[in-house]
Amino acid sequence: MKAPQLPQPSFDYISFNGGLDQVTPVLNTRPGTLSDSQNYEIDINGGYQDIMGYERFDGQPSPSDADYAILDVTITGSIAVGNTITGVTSAATAKVIAVVNNDYLVITKIVGTFVAETLNVGGSPQGTTPDGAIVDGASSALLHAQYKNLAADEYRSDIAAVPGSGRILGIMMLSDVKYAFRNNAGGTAAALYKSSSSGWTAVALGRELSFTSGGTYEVVEGNTITGAISGATAVITRVSLESGSWAAGTAAGRFIFASQTGTFQAENLNVGATLNVATIAGDSTAIALLPSGRYEVDYYNFGTAKRAYGCDGVNRGFEFDGTVFAPIATGMTTDTPTHVKAHVNQLLFSFGNNFQNSGIGTPFNWTLRLGAAAIGTQDTITGFKTEAAADGSGTIAIYNRNALYILYGTSSANWNLVKYSDEAGAYAYTIQKVHSTIFLDDRGVTTLSAAQTYGNFADATISALIQPFLNEKRFTATDSCIVRDKNQYRLFFSSGYGIYFTFLGPKLIGAMPVLFPAEVRCMFSLENSSGVEEIFFGSDDGFVYQMEKGTSFDGAAIEAFFTLHYHHSKRPRIKKRYMGITLEASGTGYAQFELAYTLGYGSTYISQPSSQTETLSFSGVNWDSFVWDAFIWDGQTLTPSNLKLSGSAENIAITIRKNSDYFSPVRFSGALLRLLFRNQLR
Repeated sequence: MKAPQLPQPSFDYISFNGGLDQVTPVLNTRPGTLSDSQNYEIDINGGYQDIMGYERFDGQPSPSDADYAILDVTITGSIAVGNTITGVTSAATAKVIAVVNNDYLVITKIVGTFVAETLNVGGSPQGTTPDGAIVDGASSALLHAQYKNLAADEYRSDIAAVPGSGRILGIMMLSDVKYAFRNNAGGTAAALYKSSSSGWTAVALGRELSFTSGGTYEVVEGNTITGAISGATAVITRVSLESGSWAAGTAAGRFIFASQTGTFQAENLNVGATLNVATIAGDSTAIALLPSGRYEVDYYNFGTAKRAYGCDGVNRGFEFDGTVFAPIATGMTTDTPTHVKAHVNQLLFSFGNNFQNSGIGTPFNWTLRLGAAAIGTQDTITGFKTEAAADGSGTIAIYNRNALYILYGTSSANWNLVKYSDEAGAYAYTIQKVHSTIFLDDRGVTTLSAAQTYGNFADATISALIQPFLNEKRFTATDSCIVRDKNQYRLFFSSGYGIYFTFLGPKLIGAMPVLFPAEVRCMFSLENSSGVEEIFFGSDDGFVYQMEKGTSFDGAAIEAFFTLHYHHSKRPRIKKRYMGITLEASGTGYAQFELAYTLGYGSTYISQPSSQTETLSFSGVNWDSFVWDAFIWDGQTLTPSNLKLSGSAENIAITIRKNSDYFSPVRFSGALLRLLFRNQLR
């Protein structure tokens, strides 16, 4: 008689893709989509990867780039973490970041080269070393990751916040140098700072002096003006020609300069032997910024070099080239523009529901004679974005809070403002261009093309699967950026929340939320002079942070997790016995992760891994209701690749989590379940 054949296990592969899905009924969800996640993103090559960190920045060495070395030692006195050691023979110095069993030191900030010598601390001998230091010489991948992290912490402590008080008001980059606006210590004015090898340094805003024409001589940058009566002098760094012309003898505007000698008065100005080049009514005034604006910046070359053009809703607009800060006077009674865009060789500023353009090629001149104009729209303007017209010419989209316009033409001579949508509009600072222009509206995240096709109906959005998240957060949107290397649109909200949208070509793959300890208040994503993308943001604590750097949130652990929707292997009413899972993973460096699972919709009638409960506020995941298994990724091999499961139910939900400040990111592409199909549920 033949022995009965045992049932053979089946295999079911789940490809991890699609991101968070908060709205689809469980039985209809796509395999591999998520019911919950935090601090994971969708990789453009497929799968889910825990995000990289961010770290503070002021121009000094990056913490995550810090090196460490191993120095064998015999301690004869006392050497402790935080000590600076000095080689008696070599005069080399280093900071101690770990003392391991009195056998070796882990050191960083190394200056010079250690040899076999005595080691001093504070001028006194405390030990000896038999040889030189070994850079990155840890004996295991785990120790290497930990020592790199200790070195990063040491360098991090050197980096300071932007001087002053309150949140960062705005940031920008010119010639790879980063700049930040922040209120002064008393909160009475805003100041501008730039990054340097020694940290943040103040940028002098200079002085301005209004003039009217005294002749036909054209005053240019580099000229020295001299008061005909006072004898005061100043070297011109910018000429703001606001009306008239030098040739006609009708020029009027302002001279900008860094400093002056003496005190100007009501008088004529001379340049060398040329007399009466301009007339002034009194002394110059220091350029000052009122506090607490919200800065927005665009970059453009009006014929000399690329410069920053900005506004903040509190002060006049400005031009800045990295040295000269020149306010722009538009002639508005309340001259405090909120949004800015350089377009077809003209500068555009928004004032409430109106926008104005400068003269062609003259960002300081806003007179009608040179082509300036003012045009009104239906609602408060929330931003501009340049678009390509069907005929290949440049156009610009003008976003209202609840309407959308397209401005056709090249100047005020042929401007044609067309309403694009009566209802779809954008929240300020959420407008970005990936393949199409993307923005946040009341119905969710949408594209310019969708807004035209569908108006303001829900079908216009590309964010339908995460709409509950956006419904709760949309009123608190703070800023956004694109990430060119990852084909992403990132949208941030107050309280540290954000959402990463990943695209494959023009198609949205999915979206996943993040949660930062630091709030993103203002940001930029720009390519530096080497073509490398750099992403920075300013926060409430006065620090400027660089994203996509390091393995921590500026030294704090990154808690990241994702939970798959309950998966039924295409047989929702068949009970399965789950036997094992194989995770497909890749990464570099050292990392650990934890895996857990729940069965049968988490039913209390099914034996679950544990019965304790503790709920986290962001996700609602009951971490302590799981039995966690921990696994190690060493950058080459996942050990073990086959993980054991146990229990029977009609479906299973897998959760993967990591919580560390030194683990490298790991990308999980999918999972292969090993299971037995059993009886049908009654």
